[in-house]
Amino acid sequence: MAVSAIETQAPRASVTQQIAQRAPLILAAVAFGVLFSRPATLLARDWWNDPDAGHGLLLAPLAVWLAWKRGLLPASPQRISGGLLLLAGVGLRYLSGLAAELFTMRLSMVLAGLGILIFFRGVRQAVHWWLPIVLVGLSIPIPAVLTNTLALPLQLKASSWGATLLAARHVPVELSGNIIRLPGRDLFVTEACSGLRSLTALLSLGVLVGGLWLRHPVSRLALILLALPVAMAVNAIRVFLTGFLVYFVDPKLGEGFIHLSEGWLLFIVAFIILGGFTWLVSLAESALRGAGDDA
Repeated sequence: MAVSAIETQAPRASVTQQIAQRAPLILAAVAFGVLFSRPATLLARDWWNDPDAGHGLLLAPLAVWLAWKRGLLPASPQRISGGLLLLAGVGLRYLSGLAAELFTMRLSMVLAGLGILIFFRGVRQAVHWWLPIVLVGLSIPIPAVLTNTLALPLQLKASSWGATLLAARHVPVELSGNIIRLPGRDLFVTEACSGLRSLTALLSLGVLVGGLWLRHPVSRLALILLALPVAMAVNAIRVFLTGFLVYFVDPKLGEGFIHLSEGWLLFIVAFIILGGFTWLVSLAESALRGAGDDA
């Protein structure tokens, strides 16, 4: 009887020990949920309601799935660096709450989460999860100040390139800032047509595709940099197509379903271009790796 009592107490002691070991992590998760519930709720609301932030609906779940697929490395906690990063995230959350600034409030959530990860699992785990962490960061909408700063130059560039393409097709066109004047019709390249939305989405896709299928950091950087001219060129083609259809077919084609369909179709074309570049670079990486192995 004494032996059996000892045997039954051992598993209970083991379970109690496991709960005690995980208690700090559970408490940290609960505190994180309480402290960052508001910025997380506002972020999810923006993903659902704001077209410029809609890519977060794809990136955030994908980041969770990629982290799960990559799994956990053996834990090597780094209490000091993780704790400092966590304190920085909490401090930033407090200051951004006083200023009611959404971007830094959301950024503090990522910073604090990274601090908790390093505190309990170490820097190696953060490096192992670099792609999910970057995707979570990219799911945060850029601040309105930066959006307004970038949108106008992109509007002007899209207007200029679109007007040049229209003139090349013998369409009488006059450019005035971001207004393209056609006979009997003016096309106004708005902020929504600046290409900033497609640029943000293409940069996110470039990071995702490069992280999954390319091995060398230089290759990944080249793919991300390619997203900028591709987004600008595709948006200029969209402006050109709109003006072409308005002038030669029907002025009503410059708005509504057809105009939106052009944007989706050309975004798919841009993604195919990035995918083709990724395929070529991956072939080059394989060839170079094979040549290195033979040598």
